[in-house]
Amino acid sequence: MIHTTMTDEGPSLDSFLRHLQTEVESANEIADKSERNGRLLQLEASIQEAIIFANRYKELQSQGLDPLLLVDPKVQRDRPAPPATKGQAILLGTTTCASCGYLLDNDLDFCPACGAKK
Repeated sequence: MIHTTMTDEGPSLDSFLRHLQTEVESANEIADKSERNGRLLQLEASIQEAIIFANRYKELQSQGLDPLLLVDPKVQRDRPAPPATKGQAILLGTTTCASCGYLLDNDLDFCPACGAKK
């Protein structure tokens, strides 16, 4: 089980995952098959996203970055945010926004940080 605290105060990621697992057990009791399957799909996606978040959080911390720090992209021009995944890093290469220096997503025709067009 993952034991990553989301913040200094409030629930931990571990408690959130336990809550989701409890919801899965409750969802299995839903009588309508379609509704039950829809709810289970939502919960499974939530569990997967929580695990991905925990892994990404640990990865950023291991690189000496604060995962919860909101950064003004213009201030961080020399050091854009790291890509979310290794695959994204490969796809993105060295393409950065000419306006703010943020790493650009190949699927977008604008910078998600400052809104400038490619």
